[in-house]
Amino acid sequence: MTDTLSNTRTHTFSNGLVLISEHVSGVQSLAMRCLLPAGAVFEDIHNLGASSVCAEMLMRGAGDRDSRQQADAFDRAGALRDVDNAIRFMQISTTTLAHRVDETLPLVLDMVLRPRLAPESFLPAQELALQAVASLADDPQHRAALAARDRHLPQPYNRSTYGTTEGIASLTHEKLCAWWNGLVKPAGSLIAVAGDVDHDQIVEHITAATRDWNGETSMPTESGTPPRGYAHLDDESNQVQIIIVHDAPPQAHIDNPFERLAIAVLSGGMSGRLFTEVREKRGLCYAVSSAYRADKDRGVVTNYVGTTPERAQESLDVLHNELHRINAGDVTREELTRAKTGLKSRLIFAGESTKARASAVAADYFNLGRVRSLEEIVAQLDAISLDELNGYLRRRDLGTLTIQTLGPDALTPPA
Repeated sequence: MTDTLSNTRTHTFSNGLVLISEHVSGVQSLAMRCLLPAGAVFEDIHNLGASSVCAEMLMRGAGDRDSRQQADAFDRAGALRDVDNAIRFMQISTTTLAHRVDETLPLVLDMVLRPRLAPESFLPAQELALQAVASLADDPQHRAALAARDRHLPQPYNRSTYGTTEGIASLTHEKLCAWWNGLVKPAGSLIAVAGDVDHDQIVEHITAATRDWNGETSMPTESGTPPRGYAHLDDESNQVQIIIVHDAPPQAHIDNPFERLAIAVLSGGMSGRLFTEVREKRGLCYAVSSAYRADKDRGVVTNYVGTTPERAQESLDVLHNELHRINAGDVTREELTRAKTGLKSRLIFAGESTKARASAVAADYFNLGRVRSLEEIVAQLDAISLDELNGYLRRRDLGTLTIQTLGPDALTPPA
């Protein structure tokens, strides 16, 4: 089954696999992103980190090629490749010249359908995953963010894609192979392609390669109630990490573009409110930011301040105050214009990258069930008036906040 909309085409194969392609005029490159249901949410509670180990092993041979032969084959095709274990999906990405797709696509499909997962590759991959967990000791901001995520989201969507030392150490080669083979099914997977795409050619290649691939994997259900509230992690350093997380609209919600504009007002570069109020006026911190992430189920805004122990309490208080002050609906016309300009600039820059566009196509289809054009997104932002944005802010609900600090001393959470 094939659906066509403008320069985007969608094909659903008989086994349930979905292909979405978007032709980008004026480019010679082609980018591909495969989303496979084998992210951290699928890991066994006793083997947290399986997806991290597996991501490394996928780069170590597939089909008839060992690790070196696989790398050489991608190099001969002029293709860049990457594997990333995300929360929901294992993501295999490649970028190449469009006329080399006949060489590149079979290599990618081998990684999906016939990864070698060789026994001799397991211990090195396991060791790299353990080193990645250990590296968090030198990244206090990331540790604080992961701790906040753990307490803000329901299980298993609160997990870290790094896994745990205990989970990785208890993993075996046999468990890993069984885990991968039991999860990676066509129904629940999708492939997004963007660039100088011949859609029918891609369909023909995938049809032939996936003829015997079948089965379905669904996303796990949420469980438990996240604790949220305030928590502190002791860390004997001369820095303090402050994270405040709050709820926001999911991707498909009508309020999604309003939230994006609100966060652009708060954190739209050096002219954003957080930079101005927390850093410039008061000199409280060395870094401050706010970021909005939304998917089909939920939206989350993560606000961050990095500061010193002496400035930590005031930094937390001012950040908390700014997050609530904007809900008074006092955004100015100048702030709105600046926020729209920044968002549209980033959209246009991303649209000129086939890699970024393939990622956006995949995310749109998973979260919305369709793909939006850049023109549609820009028009949606342009249509929002100042009164509409301020009206949204006055009815905006942040939910129960999660406040996470990491440093030498606990702070007093704002009332």
